[in-house]
Amino acid sequence: MLTARQQHCLKGIGIRQWVDRSSMPLQAPDQASIVEIKVVNEARTSVPAAVSKPAQVHIPASPPELVPVANIIPKIEFNLDSWDNINQSIVQCQNCSLASACTQKVPGIGNTRADLMIIGEGPGHDEDIKGEPFVGRSGVLLDKILQSIGIARSHVFITNIVKCRPPNNRDPHKDEVKACDAFLRAQIKTISPKVILSVGKVSARSLLDTNESIAGLITKSHQLANSEIPVKVTYHPAYLLRNPEAKEVVWQDMKLLQRMLKP
Repeated sequence: MLTARQQHCLKGIGIRQWVDRSSMPLQAPDQASIVEIKVVNEARTSVPAAVSKPAQVHIPASPPELVPVANIIPKIEFNLDSWDNINQSIVQCQNCSLASACTQKVPGIGNTRADLMIIGEGPGHDEDIKGEPFVGRSGVLLDKILQSIGIARSHVFITNIVKCRPPNNRDPHKDEVKACDAFLRAQIKTISPKVILSVGKVSARSLLDTNESIAGLITKSHQLANSEIPVKVTYHPAYLLRNPEAKEVVWQDMKLLQRMLKP
């Protein structure tokens, strides 16, 4: 404990004194304080405690179900009993979304009495502009491949699985292939080729209704369903432009094709 003199000196120089509470006498609260405390406590008990609520999670509304365009476009049935009707129907067709995106339809070109029918995947940029299949770099290479076994382009009929160019040359979708299937079947029936040469994965898988790799399909013999027409599968010329080492495989395919076409 500080003496009275020490306490006086400290107070004079502005130093606060710390006092042990245990040494301080207890003072009873005055009546006003008691009343104030009572009022505050009653106020607290009269207001119900806030109930904690679980955090609200915003669940976005489910997006509308997307329906493929080909499923909402009214399908038009065409008369496909003659070559002119087939071509006219292809030009008029609006049975899938590709019809409104292409420059023009590409029905096919060549000899309608050909022994060999070549079926590719779909028109590309150059084909979309000119309206004929295989006219770009792929077409030039295809011509050379045919010439290697003595076949002129004018002696075959060339077409594609779909008759309109898919955007950005992507693979055609299943509903787009389905929309063109009747035209292709009518062309095959009318031409009645001795052999079909299927070039490219999309063509082979669509014609043979399979998901097998094209490398596997090339090594096997095939026949078009519900017909006696053999189908020879090979790589697409566009694939050969990117992978020249595959040309040897195609050369072997062409020699086999030549034997298949002999009387």
